[in-house]
Amino acid sequence: MTTLRRRLRLLLRMLAIQRALVRHGLDEVVWRAHLLRPIAWVRKILPRRKPRQPLGVRLRLALEELGPIFVKFGQMLSVRPDLLDPEVAAELAKLQDQVPPFAGALAIEALERAFKRKVGELFAEFNATPLAAASIAQVHTARLSDGQAVVVKVLRPNVAALIARDVEVLYAVARLAEAYWPEARRLHPREIVAEFEKTLGNELDLMREAANAAQLERNFAGSNLLYVPKVYWDYCRPNVLTLERIFGVQVDDMPALRAAGTDIRRLAENGVEIFFTQVFRHNFFHADMHPGNIFVDVTDPLAPKYVAVDFGIVGTLDERDQNYLAENFLAFFRRDYRRVAALHIDSGWVPPGTRLDELESAVRSVCEPIFNKPLKDISFGMVLLRLFQTARQFNMEVQPQLVLLQKTLLAIEGLGRQLYPELDLWTTAKPVLEQWMRERHDPRTQIKRLIEAWPEISEDLSVLPRLLHRAIRRAEAREADERRARANPHGRGDTHAVVSARGRRLERAIAGASLLLAGVIWSGLSEPQWIGWLASAAGLLLLALARRD
Repeated sequence: MTTLRRRLRLLLRMLAIQRALVRHGLDEVVWRAHLLRPIAWVRKILPRRKPRQPLGVRLRLALEELGPIFVKFGQMLSVRPDLLDPEVAAELAKLQDQVPPFAGALAIEALERAFKRKVGELFAEFNATPLAAASIAQVHTARLSDGQAVVVKVLRPNVAALIARDVEVLYAVARLAEAYWPEARRLHPREIVAEFEKTLGNELDLMREAANAAQLERNFAGSNLLYVPKVYWDYCRPNVLTLERIFGVQVDDMPALRAAGTDIRRLAENGVEIFFTQVFRHNFFHADMHPGNIFVDVTDPLAPKYVAVDFGIVGTLDERDQNYLAENFLAFFRRDYRRVAALHIDSGWVPPGTRLDELESAVRSVCEPIFNKPLKDISFGMVLLRLFQTARQFNMEVQPQLVLLQKTLLAIEGLGRQLYPELDLWTTAKPVLEQWMRERHDPRTQIKRLIEAWPEISEDLSVLPRLLHRAIRRAEAREADERRARANPHGRGDTHAVVSARGRRLERAIAGASLLLAGVIWSGLSEPQWIGWLASAAGLLLLALARRD
């Protein structure tokens, strides 16, 4: 019965989505839907009606009606005016901070329930009229008892239940795609929905957002690139976040930025530098950098400073993905297509049996035409998409951990081009990438990593004497067995062979482990490093031989 109810609820929600699209004049989308394809012929006999409002308005209204998940989809589209009709992009941009608010009385009720105190006791002033409203929460201005101006973010009522409902719809659509669309199996739609669900779940915990803000503030402490407002922890709860109030110009308000005399080119270049610094140096990036979340401090217009808000979505990558992305970008702009192909194979993004020369040729045929454009017109985001599209014919699987990065990179590029169309992203990003690669391979960095890992290494070293003692005892026992076997030549020969084989395996394992450990320590602490690598390789070879015996 529970399963039946769930399926009925999903069906009703899908029909509600179709009804909302029809109501706002988006009939074309509806008739392409899976549910209505069998009766698509009906459309031909229905009367045609002319939409009364522009497409962008109709699309925005439909997304607002459908709820938080669909609003977020519109936000994602709005940051790429180069991919959409300008009027549509401008209309969808209103989803960033012009979502209809909920009643201020409900916000006050949520605050009093969270803190078990009256709002008047919490704040010296609290404005019940929201400053801004978004798909998941809205923001009110307030003042603490010491006079500090703050903003208070409060989750929308019942938002968790609404998101859970629509995530269930997305899972249903993903299952349909996997069942009826062969290409979907490679794209892993259910995994992508799971990543999206995880991201939305993080946004619903405002204590997590507060922690994200604090981490970002530490990362850019003393920086002239980005300012992060202070968190007031005593005024935070899972559904309430209180931050220092900041004052600045919204990043897409070009008339205000120009009126202040802002160095627009420097502002655009700083945005790109901030992104690549977060991804590669800090490995902690703000992943929701749409214009509604970014302001500019124009106190010094010739050295404008970004101010970020809304830290619900952040991203990280493991070191392997960081390294492969950086090397892919560098190899691409050096036109080293063989290196690009090798990176795809080494990273596991394509099957290990893929022929290097065939992948290299495919990458070259797609990427070489891009270099007919000026560097300022080359998009990092589109480079990634092109590379992944090229690898598709080699059965490359979608990497869910990179989806958030691609989305953020496309958003940053869209914003940068909007600010300064002549922006050369490569010139701006290349020094950050090259410096990161140099630091990554610097011997001092290797030593630092070894020192950081020393507690674990020292723990392993502390048990090494005991292991060696046991090995020696076993070797002595083996020699005794061999002596007994020689003294009794009429005994079973296979016993002697087994004992000898075990002894050889044990000796090789001990020697291999010792060489490997010595090589790692040497390469981290001594020069030349090649001696350490050679010893490590010899140790691995001995361990492999011991395992094979």
